[in-house]
Amino acid sequence: MECPKCAHPRRVEQLTCDSCGLVFHKYESYLRRREQPVAADEPDTDSLQSRLAAGRRALMTPPQGMAGLLPLYALTWLLFVVWGWSYMVQDITSLGLDPGFLHNINLPFHEAGHVVFGLFGQFIGSLGGTLGQLLIPVVAGIALLWHRGDTFGAGLCLWWFGQNFLDIAPYMADARAGQLPLLGGNYGRSSPYGFHDWEFILGETGLLTHDQTLAAVTLNLGRGIMLLAMIWGARLLWLAWSNPRR
Repeated sequence: MECPKCAHPRRVEQLTCDSCGLVFHKYESYLRRREQPVAADEPDTDSLQSRLAAGRRALMTPPQGMAGLLPLYALTWLLFVVWGWSYMVQDITSLGLDPGFLHNINLPFHEAGHVVFGLFGQFIGSLGGTLGQLLIPVVAGIALLWHRGDTFGAGLCLWWFGQNFLDIAPYMADARAGQLPLLGGNYGRSSPYGFHDWEFILGETGLLTHDQTLAAVTLNLGRGIMLLAMIWGARLLWLAWSNPRR
C-alpha cells in the first residue's frame, strides 16, 4: 500500500504517513464528503437566474396580435402619454384644486377600502382608503398578465397605479391645513379628529409635521411610476413593430 499523497509505502494498520505526515482516516473522510451530492435544499443559483431572466422576457413580450393592431395600440399609448403628462406637470396645489376626471374613478375604490380595512380597526380603516385605491390597479394588472399575458394592458394598469399617488399627495399635504373639501362637503379644519384620513394617520404616527415632505415624496414617486409605465409601453410597441410576425 502507498500513501495517496506522496506514494510512500505504508502498512495496513498505519495511521499516518512516515514521509509526509498525512492522517489517513481524515483524508479518506474528506474524499467521501467530496463525493456526496449537493443537498436538495441548497439554492440553485443558475435556476433562480434563469427564472428571473424568463420573467424579464415575459414582461417584454408584446401581447399576441399586437403587431396587427399596431396603429391602435400606438394611438392608445400616445393618449395615455399626453394624459399622464397633464398630471405629471402639475404641482400638489394644482392637483388638489382640480384633481381631474380620474379622481372620481379612484374615489369609489378609496371608500370601499375604508369599509373593507375598517374591520381591522380605526387606524387600518383610515389607511384602507389609500390601500384600496392602490390595490385595484395592481390586481387588474396582475390579472391581465396572469390570464391573458397582456403586457400592454398591465403597463396601463401601472400607469393608473402611479396616477393614484398623484391623487393621494394633495390630501396628504393637507393634513395640517385641512383646506381641501372632503366627501360630503366637509373640510379637515372643521371636521372631528379622524375624519381627515391623513391628519389622523400622520397624527397617530407622530409624522404630522412632515406632511409636506411626505406628500412631495408621494407625488414624485407617482410621477416616476407613470414614466416607467410609458417607457414600458414604448418598448412593447417597438418590439411589436420590429417583429411583425408575432
